[in-house]
Amino acid sequence: MRVQIHTDRHLEAPDEMARQFVAVVEAAMSRFGDQITRVEVHLSDVNGNKSGGDDKRCLLEARLAGLRPIAVSHQAATLALAVDGATEKLERSLDSTLGRLASRSRGGTSDRGGPAPA
Repeated sequence: MRVQIHTDRHLEAPDEMARQFVAVVEAAMSRFGDQITRVEVHLSDVNGNKSGGDDKRCLLEARLAGLRPIAVSHQAATLALAVDGATEKLERSLDSTLGRLASRSRGGTSDRGGPAPA
C-alpha cells in the first residue's frame, strides 16, 4: 500500500509532519492488507489565510483492488485531529464495504434479509 500526501496552497506539511501522517494512515489501514493499493491524503485549510475554528480538512481516498475508491473527510481545529478523524471514518467505511462483499461471497443475505444476489 502506498500513501501519498497532498496539500493545498495554504498549507505546508513539513517532512516530519508528513511522515507522521503517513505512519498514522499506514497503521490504521494495515489490517486490510493487499485489498488497499493506495491511500491519498488531501490536506487543506478551508478558510485559507483567515483564522477560524475547525478549518483544517483531511480527505482520504482509499483505492481498493478491483473496486471503486472510497473517500471520507473530516474537519477539525488541527491537521493532526483532521487526519485522525478521517482515518477513523475510513476504517469504518472499509469495514462496512469489505464486510458486505465478504458476506455476499460466503452466500450471506442481502441488506433486505433475502438471499444475496448472484
